[in-house]
Amino acid sequence: METIETNRLYFNENTPLGFVFEQNKDDFMVEEIPLGKFPDRGNFFIMKVRKINLSTWQLLEHISKKLKIDQNLIGYAGLKDKNATTTQYISIPLNKSDSFKLIQNKNVKVLETFKSDKKIKIGDLKGNSFKIVLKNILNEELPLFYQALSTIQKHGIPNYFGYQRFGIENDFKKAKDTAYGEIETGDKKLDKFLTTAYQSYLFNAWLIKRVELAKEQGDKKLLPLKGDIYNLNDKTIITGLMPGRKIIRAKDEARVIEEKYDDMFIHEKGSRRNAWIRPQNIKNKFFKEKNEMVLEFDLPKSSYATVFIEALGNRNLGY
Repeated sequence: METIETNRLYFNENTPLGFVFEQNKDDFMVEEIPLGKFPDRGNFFIMKVRKINLSTWQLLEHISKKLKIDQNLIGYAGLKDKNATTTQYISIPLNKSDSFKLIQNKNVKVLETFKSDKKIKIGDLKGNSFKIVLKNILNEELPLFYQALSTIQKHGIPNYFGYQRFGIENDFKKAKDTAYGEIETGDKKLDKFLTTAYQSYLFNAWLIKRVELAKEQGDKKLLPLKGDIYNLNDKTIITGLMPGRKIIRAKDEARVIEEKYDDMFIHEKGSRRNAWIRPQNIKNKFFKEKNEMVLEFDLPKSSYATVFIEALGNRNLGY
C-alpha cells in the first residue's frame, strides 16, 4: 500500500495566512439545515435544540435521563461539535413530549417544537450553516483572504475528513488494527470510530494525491480520469473510495491511483464519498478595530467547516 500522507493539500497558492481560529461557544456556531418542513402531525415530537459546549452524545444522554427515555428512541440527524454553540433537531416519541422543558438549562434550550410522522435518522439533513470568527488578521493579508474566498466560491474545495475525524490520539496503526479485527477496545462505539477512522485515513490520502495531480496541471479543481465513479445525483462530482466490503471500485486509470489507497482486508462495509464540495451562501465581514473577520457559509452534510478554514488559510489545523 502507498505511504499514507496526512497533510491535507489545498489549491490556495498563497503562503499560509496567520489568523487565529478557536473552537469555542462564541467563535464557532453551527445550525443544522433540515431536509424540509416538518408536517406538524404524527407520532413523533421534534425539538429544535441549541446546545453549548456539549457533544451530541452528551445531549442525548441528558435528554434520556431527564425524560426517562431509552436513548435508542431518540432520533438525531448528525453529530455536532462539542466546543461550540450548535443547533440541531432531535426527535422523541410524542407520548414522551409532555415534560420536554425539563431538558432545558443554561447550556440546553429548546427553540421550537414540531410534530412529524417519522423519527429523525442519521443523514436526515441537507447540511449545516456556520458562523465562525477568525482573529488576529493582519491588514496586509486581507487581500489574500478575499482572493482565497473568491477561489473557494468559484471552484469549491476538496472534501477531506477534518482533523476531528481522527480523535485526540490520531493513531493510524491502532485504527488499522481495529479495522482488521486484530484488537478490540471493549467499547463498541470506539471500535466503530477507529474502523471508520482508518477508512477515512485512506480516503484523505487518495484525495491528497488527486489534488496533487490537479495542481501539477495548474487546475483549481480535481481533474476527471477515465474510470472515475461519480455521484449518482450529480455527474460532475467525483467520488472517492471508503475501502471495505460490497462497494463498487473505480476502473482504468482512476483505479490505478485508487488501488494504492485501497485495503481489501477491512471487515467493515465500504462506501463512496464525494471528493468535492461547493460551499454556499458565503459571507464575510471584517472588523478593522478588532482585526477579526466573521465568516458565514453553508456546507452539505458529511463535510467539515475546519476544512473550509484550512482551504482559506492554506494550512492544516490540528492533526
